[in-house]
Amino acid sequence: MRKNIQDFQGMKEAGIKISMLTAYDASMSSLLSECGTDMLLVGDSLGMVVLGYDSTVPVTMEQMVHHASAVRRGAADIFVVGDMPFGSYQTGSRDAINNGLKFIKESDCDAVKLEGGQEVCEVVSALVRSGISVMGHLGLTPQTASQLGGYKVQGKELPAAEKMVADARALQDAGVFAIVLECVPEELATLISKDLKIPTIGIGAGAGCDGQVLVINDMLGMFEKFTPKFVKQYAKLAPLMKQGVQEYLAEVKSGTFPAAEQGFSCATDYSSIFREEE
Repeated sequence: MRKNIQDFQGMKEAGIKISMLTAYDASMSSLLSECGTDMLLVGDSLGMVVLGYDSTVPVTMEQMVHHASAVRRGAADIFVVGDMPFGSYQTGSRDAINNGLKFIKESDCDAVKLEGGQEVCEVVSALVRSGISVMGHLGLTPQTASQLGGYKVQGKELPAAEKMVADARALQDAGVFAIVLECVPEELATLISKDLKIPTIGIGAGAGCDGQVLVINDMLGMFEKFTPKFVKQYAKLAPLMKQGVQEYLAEVKSGTFPAAEQGFSCATDYSSIFREEE
């Protein structure tokens, strides 16, 4: 049964951790649904994980809707959050509402997620008033990582920590139902989580958050070029995938695949089709 915002709020109040993973297609979301994941995030991380971009910035609304729709088709019974891509909400409330409504209506997501603190609260409030559920995102915000000096831990110094606390409180007041805290010192993330009434979802923010999220490709070891410090790999699928592909290629070259058990046969004599006319 699909959880809802009230369920997640109840989980925080009861001290039950919320599990969240990214998904970008129907086959993966179906698998994660069978495993019992509480919530799925169709992250704009798909720009790097699926589409091969160097960052999340080039991802379009059309691409997000396309992938989110596939995720929903594979997981009808899971709460799905979709990332609002860069440029879809920074230009003001009217654009944000139009894009948010398009996202929800065309993908059937349950909520959208956007990055930023007090500077996006007006947009958040407008989205919520329009009937769109919103998740916030603080700390390392990939869409504006260049302004943060790169992919670094945020909130290490007291002024930055004070701003993050103020941002979190402002987002809560604006109506977000939860906030992702990314690459935040564990001590700060724990204090923010205790301070807020709404759930926090950590990624590189320690065990004190109310839930955790990871990129599925990182968690399953499908991406070998770089593994963030905060990722725990619960499997190493890349070597197994390579091994399977290499075995397939070798059998195709040798003619051992397909074997009889992978084929179909019948008693029909087809030879007459190819006989030359006398």
